[in-house]
Amino acid sequence: MNAMQLAALIAAGFFAVGVCAAVYVLVRLGRLISVAGVMLSDYRDRTDALIDRAQAAVDRSHEQLARTDEITASMDQVAAGMAELTGRVTALAPLARLAAATSGTKLARVSAFVYGVRHAAELRATASEARRAAGVSSPSQLSRGPGAPGVVPRGGGAGGRPPGPAQPAGDPSGVRS
Repeated sequence: MNAMQLAALIAAGFFAVGVCAAVYVLVRLGRLISVAGVMLSDYRDRTDALIDRAQAAVDRSHEQLARTDEITASMDQVAAGMAELTGRVTALAPLARLAAATSGTKLARVSAFVYGVRHAAELRATASEARRAAGVSSPSQLSRGPGAPGVVPRGGGAGGRPPGPAQPAGDPSGVRS
C-alpha cells in the first residue's frame, strides 16, 4: 500500500463518518419537524376553538347591544308618554282644585253623617246585647235609671268617649281587670 491508497482509505473513512453524522442529523431533524408539525396542528386546533369562543362572545355582545337599543327605544317612548301625561295632568289640575274646593264640604258632611249612623247602630247593638245578658226581652221592661242593666250612658265611658276596644261597655273607670 502506498501513500496514495492510504490517503484514499483515510478519506473514505472520514467520508463514511461524515455521511453517518449527516444521516444522524437528518433523522433528528425529521423527528423535530414531525414534533413541530404535531405542535402546529395542536395550536391550530386551539386557535380554532379560541376563535369560535371569541365569535360567540361577539355574537352575545351584539345581542345585548340589540336589547339595549330596544330598551333605549322603549325608554324614549315612556319618556314621551310621561311628558304627555304630565301635560294632561297639568291641564286638569285647576279642575281638580275646583272639585276639591266645592265638594270637600259636602264630602265632610256625608262622612260625618255616616259616622253618626254607624255610631248609633253600635250603641243600639251594645244595648241589645246588654238586654239579652240581663234576660229582658223588651226595652219597656228596663228601668231607666243610670245604673240600670242594659242602659248605656249617653256620653259613653270616661272622658265622654263612646266605649271602644280599650274601654269595654259598663266599665266607666277605663281600667281593664
